[in-house]
Amino acid sequence: MATPVEIAPTHERELVLARLVDATPQQLFRLWTTPERFPDWFCPKPWRAEVTAMDLTPGGASENVMYGPDGEVFPNKGVYLEVVPDQKIVFTDAFTAGWVPAEDGGMMTATVTFEAQPGGKTLYTARVAHPTVAKRKQHEEMGFHDGWGAVAEQMEAVAKTL
Repeated sequence: MATPVEIAPTHERELVLARLVDATPQQLFRLWTTPERFPDWFCPKPWRAEVTAMDLTPGGASENVMYGPDGEVFPNKGVYLEVVPDQKIVFTDAFTAGWVPAEDGGMMTATVTFEAQPGGKTLYTARVAHPTVAKRKQHEEMGFHDGWGAVAEQMEAVAKTL
């Protein structure tokens, strides 16, 4: 089971989720970069997600659609800002492919890191920065900690099957 790790936000517009995960950085990075595996872990169950575009280059499309149990459909369009194999993925919804600014200004920029730990484990950290305090509060009220925590648990379980 992924163990919670306390890491403080660096500013008032950031949310942080950190877990010590029983999987290697390579396994976790592979999950984050393999579209076919997203339905297995990317949303808290019973939700699911499907990747619609994944171009792991700066400015490349980062797009998925989340489906809820009651027919909800939430498309998420953004771009990758930085991808360092087995170490870090940075993406934002402030822009869409081709550096087109999002109509609503976007909700967040996420920096996901995978730091190797003894025993084949990984410190998995998601730092999610928001353009305003109001958007950070909105994301927190939407269930950021519970949702991203559930996803970390699912991610760990699926990583063990790789």
